[in-house]
Amino acid sequence: MTAIGPAKRSIGDLALLGGPALFATPLHVGRPNIGDRERLFARLSEALDRRVLTNGGPLVQEFEARIAGMLGVRHALAVNNATIGLQIAARAAGMRGEVIVPAFTFVATAGALEWMGMEPVFADIRPGALTIDPAEIDRLVTPRTTGIVGVHVWGIPCDTTALEAAARRHDLAVIYDAAHAFACAHGERMVGGSGQAEVFSFLATKFVNAFAGGAITTDDDALAERVEGLRNFGFEEYDRTVGPGINGKMSEASAAMGLTSLDALPAIVDTNLANAAAYARATEGIPGLTMLTPDRAARCNAQYVAARIDGHVAGIDRDTLHDVLHAEQVLVRRYFHPGVHRLEPYASRPGGPPSLPHTEALGREVLVLPTGTAVGTTEIDAIIDVLRFSIAHAQAIGARRPAATPG
Repeated sequence: MTAIGPAKRSIGDLALLGGPALFATPLHVGRPNIGDRERLFARLSEALDRRVLTNGGPLVQEFEARIAGMLGVRHALAVNNATIGLQIAARAAGMRGEVIVPAFTFVATAGALEWMGMEPVFADIRPGALTIDPAEIDRLVTPRTTGIVGVHVWGIPCDTTALEAAARRHDLAVIYDAAHAFACAHGERMVGGSGQAEVFSFLATKFVNAFAGGAITTDDDALAERVEGLRNFGFEEYDRTVGPGINGKMSEASAAMGLTSLDALPAIVDTNLANAAAYARATEGIPGLTMLTPDRAARCNAQYVAARIDGHVAGIDRDTLHDVLHAEQVLVRRYFHPGVHRLEPYASRPGGPPSLPHTEALGREVLVLPTGTAVGTTEIDAIIDVLRFSIAHAQAIGARRPAATPG
């Protein structure tokens, strides 16, 4: 845990206005969870002794088997990162031409498709929700549309039933960007077995990490076979290729970290849930601030804790609070601002970006806050004290603050 300075008693105490920063070292969103170092080092040592460091070694095989067992799917295929995983899954599912994606997501969701020569077509989110509105599909389908990529935002699952019904109406493939959603569930069903495939991220910033890595999960045997070839240069046999491929394989070192993270998963989820509950308690009664993170009953991993700021009620806008917290070394994120449709290369398309009012409204108001094993109740209380103080002194801060952060 990091050292914490004195509480803010006057607006001159705010670091944005010249006071000392609250935290001596930065608090990040997504600071890595480490797990049992000794077990990690033992796995790495075993890999070095075997001199098998890549190409589907025993640690990768064990990692895949544990993921498949946890999620209740037939296949889990480890890859070197989730962006490559999305590209492989989209190719294996037969996507080309136009693919419908939500704009309320990280840029990599669309970028993975764009890099493959596909055209992301941006959909709005459902009013009052975080995920793609299935009603958008009928509106956006054209003769060039071949697929849908749903995104389980912050581990909250899409309406997979409605999306897949729309896909059947239009003969579209469906895959899911499940980067945030490992160990999450739709009711009693774990995320991982919907659509043609789901793609998880095990990047260092995710609550289960493999240094860098991902996995494609599916119950489709034929698709799994295509993924196996695509992630290994297109090889079908030892020295025979059947088409183009890429080097998307996970290393043994990454699998060692992934297995160590899986060992620690229950404790990390408990920490995340405790932090989410602490944020909820600390923010009670703060005008204009609503926590968006689901509780334990939602079966979410709670690796993201998000607040929505209603500037009309709070008297201070989200971007000002973002700048206040950054100055205090609390490196909150504006996920996802702006929507991907307003980023390049999409914003300069002919006709300009589409109007997606629900995406844009949420993108103007969300702050994602630090959580994970690097954060505890003391840090959370200090962060929320700054938010509460800033909202209580919104007018004075507005009169004295420097120029706003662009964008």
